[in-house]
Amino acid sequence: MKIAILDDYFDTLRTLPCFQKLKGHEVTVWNDHVQDTDALAARLKDTECLVLIRERTTIQAALLDRLPRLKLISQRSVYPHIDIEACTRLGVIVSSSQHIGTPSYAAAELTWALILAAARQLPQQMAALKAGKWQIGVGMTLREKTLGIFGYGRIGATVAGYGKAFGMNVMAWAREESLARARADGYATARSKAEFFETCDVISLHMRLVPATRHIVKAEDLARMGPQAMLVNTSRAPLIEPGALVAALRAGRPGYAAVDVFEDEPMRDPNFPLLQFDQVVATPHIGYVTREEYETQFADIFDQIIAFAAGQPINVVNPEVLAGTTRQRAGK
Repeated sequence: MKIAILDDYFDTLRTLPCFQKLKGHEVTVWNDHVQDTDALAARLKDTECLVLIRERTTIQAALLDRLPRLKLISQRSVYPHIDIEACTRLGVIVSSSQHIGTPSYAAAELTWALILAAARQLPQQMAALKAGKWQIGVGMTLREKTLGIFGYGRIGATVAGYGKAFGMNVMAWAREESLARARADGYATARSKAEFFETCDVISLHMRLVPATRHIVKAEDLARMGPQAMLVNTSRAPLIEPGALVAALRAGRPGYAAVDVFEDEPMRDPNFPLLQFDQVVATPHIGYVTREEYETQFADIFDQIIAFAAGQPINVVNPEVLAGTTRQRAGK
C-alpha cells in the first residue's frame, strides 16, 4: 500500500521502533508543511493511505475530491481538521484512536513546565541575563496557591497531581461526571463556573475541542480572574472566545498567561498580539512533541493501517463507509 505521512518536521518517525510496523509498504514522508490544495493534490495523487500528525494539515473536500486512490486516513485524537462528511461521501475511511485509557504525560509535563516558567518569569529572566541585565522582576511561589483544573480528564487529573505535589490546593470545574471523579480523587470542586474563575490563582484548560467546548471560556470568565492570576492553555486555542485572552491581558485580569496553542497553526507571525505581552509565555504547540509520545501515538496510528490492510479497520469514525451506505467513487 502506498502511504504518505505529512508534516514530520524533523524526520523523526523513521527513527522510531514503531516505524517497522510499516515494513513492506511504500512509505513517503514529507518534512515540510504545505497547505496549498494544488501542491497537496500533486503530492498525494497516488496515495492510498494518508497519515496525519494531529491537526497540522487541514484535509477538506476540495483536496479529497482530487485524491482518487485514497482509501484511509489514519491519525490519533480529535479531527476538526478533517472533512468527515466528504470522506464518507467518497468512501474514505478515517481511523482515529482516542487514546481514552492513556494520558499524554508529555502534554501534562509541558503544562507544568509552562506554569513554572510563567510563575518565575523564566524566559524573560533568561533573555535579560543574555542581554547583560540582572533580575528584571519578582516571581510567584506556587505553594499554597489554588490550581484550577478546567476539564478533569486524563491530562487534567495528571496536572492536578503535579499541583498537589507542589503543595498547591487543587480545585476542579467540569461536567458533573468529571467533577465526581475529581472529588473521588480528593480534590475540591467549585460550586459554579464563576466561583472557579474568581477563586483560582492558576487555571489550566484540559478539554477536547468539540462543539460543546468551543469558546467555553468567555470574556466575562477571564474578567473574574485576579490581577496576579494565570491562565494556561495547552489544549486548543478555540476553547477561548476569539480575542478574549488578549483583551483580558490588556485589562490586567488575568495578569499572566501561558499558551502552547493558537487559532491558526503553524503560527509564524512575530507580531501576533498575544506574543507582545511581557507577561505571556508561549510555545509552538509542543505539548505532544517528544520521542516517547510519538512512539505511543504512532504505534496506534500504524496499527490502524495494519488493521485496514488486513480487511478489519479499527477506530473508524465514519462507520457508514463500512456499512456501504455511502456513494463510492467510480471504480472503487
